[in-house]
Amino acid sequence: MNDYILSCCSTADLSAAHFASRNISYICFHFSLNDMDYADDLGKSISFPDFYQAMRDGADTRTSQINEAEYRDYFESFLKEGKDVLHVSLSSGISGSFNSARLAKEALEKKYPERKIYVVDSLGASSGYGLLMDTLADLKEKGMGIDELYQWAMENRLKMHHWFFSTDLTFFVKGGRISRTAGLLGTMLRLCPLMNMDHEGHLIPREKIRTKKKAISRSVEMMKAHAKNGLNYAGKCFLSHSDCLEDAQAVAALVEEAFPRLQGKVLINNIGTTIGSHTGPGTVALFFWGDERQD
Repeated sequence: MNDYILSCCSTADLSAAHFASRNISYICFHFSLNDMDYADDLGKSISFPDFYQAMRDGADTRTSQINEAEYRDYFESFLKEGKDVLHVSLSSGISGSFNSARLAKEALEKKYPERKIYVVDSLGASSGYGLLMDTLADLKEKGMGIDELYQWAMENRLKMHHWFFSTDLTFFVKGGRISRTAGLLGTMLRLCPLMNMDHEGHLIPREKIRTKKKAISRSVEMMKAHAKNGLNYAGKCFLSHSDCLEDAQAVAALVEEAFPRLQGKVLINNIGTTIGSHTGPGTVALFFWGDERQD
């Protein structure tokens, strides 16, 4: 029986059309831009180019996660219809959203003891989290039930690789993730930090690479090193970017050249307003299935 709801947060950074086509429900994070509040609604309230231009122009941004009450209302809308729910959250390594969803689940299990509610910590973010959701939708369409799909997600989530690089350190400085001095030096040297998600779902700096061209190549080298079956990788590959489409397209071209058995073309998405509030413009992220992530 696979008549259940597959759910995630807007921070999986897929388009509304993509979510709809895969029958994936989602709940929106929140952000503010110059003290005006918005839902992180996949570019409906404010377009991604306008959002990132506002950041370049000096706008202040803040984000807020989904709280327990919001999750309760969201989950209950499905439970009232007699549906079970499998919800996958943004990584607990960068957000408290997973804990809020877990608390809502525990409260609702007492009210709806006949229903199943599973909550999975994706240990991922952006369209890597989105590629996990897309794969779960594939398995659900093939008839996998909610119990088995939950186990599959728990056993395979660390095989989803996330490799990011940024060409603009401004917002890493603004957010306090690097010092002003280090940011100035990095900009002068044209450094593009290469980062990934570790086994606990934290975003970790891995290498300091000089020039964007080398960062683009290095991210694809990481895919060659870690992808399932190496250059014979036959899965899907997603990218996301924060208002730097040409850079994302350059990565996609190298991936498609290096991996001739890729399942379809590389899918390029936008980094949404929640994650983009912290990265700022100029970030490209590459996602694929591979070996299990380690510290």
